[in-house]
Amino acid sequence: MKILLVEDNEMNLDMLSRRLVRRGHVLVTAVDGRAAVESTVREQPDVVLMDLGLPVLDGWEAARRIKADERTAAIPVIALTAHAMADDRARALAAGCDDFDTKPVDLDRLCGKIAAVTRDSVQP
Repeated sequence: MKILLVEDNEMNLDMLSRRLVRRGHVLVTAVDGRAAVESTVREQPDVVLMDLGLPVLDGWEAARRIKADERTAAIPVIALTAHAMADDRARALAAGCDDFDTKPVDLDRLCGKIAAVTRDSVQP
């Protein structure tokens, strides 16, 4: 499965990338919201893991743009954030995210969410 991981923290990006690759995923990365939108169009990943607190264009707006573009609207987006407040989840879902997960990432939980949002969109 091809995953676009959008994360501006180099340590978080490196750690989660390595863990997902070990699980057999193909990783593409972006470090800001604008690059995330461009990479989603170009790479057509199976799922986008989107940090919300990003430079240039925040994750909420990047998710809105991905979902507003007919070329990428069907690609699932999972918001990743260190903020676990109820309004953060609601705001992410309102921006078009298909699911929400908190940092630090529990890899088994995150992989379960990836499987759930891609079940209908990825062909075997």
